[in-house]
Amino acid sequence: MLDFDLAELYEVETRVLNQAVKRNIGRFPSDFMFQLTKSEWESMSSQIVMTYPVKRPKTAIPYAFTEPGVAMLSTVLRSEKAINVNIAIIRAFVFMRRYALTHKDLTAKLKELETKYDTQFKDMYEALDYLLKKDKLQIQQAKREKIGYKK
Repeated sequence: MLDFDLAELYEVETRVLNQAVKRNIGRFPSDFMFQLTKSEWESMSSQIVMTYPVKRPKTAIPYAFTEPGVAMLSTVLRSEKAINVNIAIIRAFVFMRRYALTHKDLTAKLKELETKYDTQFKDMYEALDYLLKKDKLQIQQAKREKIGYKK
């Protein structure tokens, strides 16, 4: 999640959130939080339609927080709001992880079925292709002007 989105959820200014993080930077290793590169941010902001353009930072490149980084924010932002928001965000992450695992199983099953039926359909497609080509050849033969002895 990006810093300005988290700040909005916690109902604090982005700079306040970032100041709290910087005061406790030891709690945020690179796998918890990192700053986007300029090209990543430009690419991301051109692909995402933001509902509230005012949320988009004008000059500062945002920080991105991973799931553990979001969890760590509760130790830095100690308000009641921060605690409740963190609980909701962590629940959302858990839900997404469960969904992704379920989706992964479904994807694997679909690929298995696709492989199984692709083999069967491949034979059918080859047979149909053969028949179509055979019909085309017969039509071409019928249209062809006969040469040689004519009755």
